[in-house]
Amino acid sequence: MTKTLSANMSSRETPRLADQLIRAGAIYPMAQKHEAHCSIAIRDGRVMATARDPHGLDGFISASTIVIDDPTLTVLPGFIDTHTHLIFAARSINDVPVGQAKTMDEFLALIRQRAAVTPKGQWIRTSAAWNELNLAEKRMPVALDLDQATTDHPVLVKRGGHNDVLNSHGMRIAGLTRDTPTPEGGTIVKDENGDPTGWLIDTAISLAERVFPAPDFESQVKALSKASFEYAAYGISTVRDAFVTRDEMLSLQTASEDGGLGVRIRPMIGLAFAGGSADVIAEIDSWGVRSGFGDDKLRLWGLKIVLDGGAENGATDAPYCNHGDFRGQLMWDPETMTQVVSHAVRRRWKVGIHAWGDRAVRTALDVYEEVLRETPDISQGTLVIEHAGLPNAEQRARAVRMGVAVTVQHPLLHDLAPSLILNWGARRTSDIFPLRKWIEEGALIAAGSDYPVGSYDVMASVWGMVTRQTKSGVLGPEHAIDAYTAVKLYTADAARLIGEDDRLGVLQPGKYADLVAYRRDPITAPVDDLAMLRPVFTVVGGEPVYDPDGVFNMDEAPM
Repeated sequence: MTKTLSANMSSRETPRLADQLIRAGAIYPMAQKHEAHCSIAIRDGRVMATARDPHGLDGFISASTIVIDDPTLTVLPGFIDTHTHLIFAARSINDVPVGQAKTMDEFLALIRQRAAVTPKGQWIRTSAAWNELNLAEKRMPVALDLDQATTDHPVLVKRGGHNDVLNSHGMRIAGLTRDTPTPEGGTIVKDENGDPTGWLIDTAISLAERVFPAPDFESQVKALSKASFEYAAYGISTVRDAFVTRDEMLSLQTASEDGGLGVRIRPMIGLAFAGGSADVIAEIDSWGVRSGFGDDKLRLWGLKIVLDGGAENGATDAPYCNHGDFRGQLMWDPETMTQVVSHAVRRRWKVGIHAWGDRAVRTALDVYEEVLRETPDISQGTLVIEHAGLPNAEQRARAVRMGVAVTVQHPLLHDLAPSLILNWGARRTSDIFPLRKWIEEGALIAAGSDYPVGSYDVMASVWGMVTRQTKSGVLGPEHAIDAYTAVKLYTADAARLIGEDDRLGVLQPGKYADLVAYRRDPITAPVDDLAMLRPVFTVVGGEPVYDPDGVFNMDEAPM
């Protein structure tokens, strides 16, 4: 054993032999700022040691050790996407890929092609990862458009998690007419005659979702498996799925038991939009589990509550632009939410509240402040705000003081910037996700994608946080951060936020060997190159889950 071993490994210890040893140009443990090592040893799925010398861990090599010796590699901890929707990705596996369309005609042609091979009367659904501003017409399709693609099939167009559109056939099945009551917290978009157009927003999407047939169980499991490996292809080793139903938990469990998951999953069980606290509390108590249930591959993180809408319905203090006095909508009564969250944390649940606009952020903090007054001894990381799109200085200070963590998603801002500018104006949109201020003020924040609203390509997200680039150009450059800090939001800080920094997020002895490698160093690469970087391999618990070049299948003698 050489003297170049990391200080984390005593030279007096008898070394165990490694399953894998990687020598690289740079290995960033992400435990200390900008510290880079050049070798890492892995055994039984965990990090044994790291060293600054490429050959500093050669004493761990045996005849069976896989040795990867490549000075062009840069190794980082596996990424943790703290707010994404793996379930949506799985649902979209077989959906019509309308994100390819550049015009309404192309959009409808894709649906028409699917209709040609789908038996009459069967539902057709589109993927959710697209935006109408990518179409030349820059508008949402409505039933009259969709009817041009097919009248023989009910069609459900999804856009993100807050918008659905039905064609006329689908509207008939859903019973959607001009007399249909609008669910509280939602919108049924109508034409000038007062007839529904098929477009449903926020809670109103329940009118469509309740009649769309669920896929068979086996298909769900297979789709989850495939989607999880697609996440792994972008260096992601853990996802916090930000809205999972009770039924979907069973498909996740089955995929995990079958060894079909390419990433670790931390589900958040979504609570239905509330009418009264008693029913919601009874539902929570009926589950028979709580936060932390599961294992290191699939562990229940907590609860998810959606307080306001997205780009079209986020609750703001100032009115929307060109929408009269419209200020978005709150989907929960604050008193009801306080009762539900207080009960949940007393039952040792973690809670994440979706709060997008500044009015929603303030309301979420009001709720959490009352919960903390009633239950002051809850652990840090129990209460999280998802997004916190428009926090002002006073709200940020409250969150820091109260120990409320925050998840941020630059891909959401990148893709929705044109819509947000239309609704909120350029100034407010530029102030979304003030990362530098959050960090300087001592907040616990971590990064994610909010797929399908934004891409789960981590390096594209890092590029966005560094440049503040969006589809509307650079917005809020004063909120930009450096690449190392951006990566840290996906690794060490993300592990802290999900409450697993004892085992994930950094490359230190005893932590899980979750890592991703690149041919170029994302920390030092030119900023303009960041969005184009693609992993060479991704490892989860010492097992390569993405290795297109077969790096871990090398038949090479130890060196």
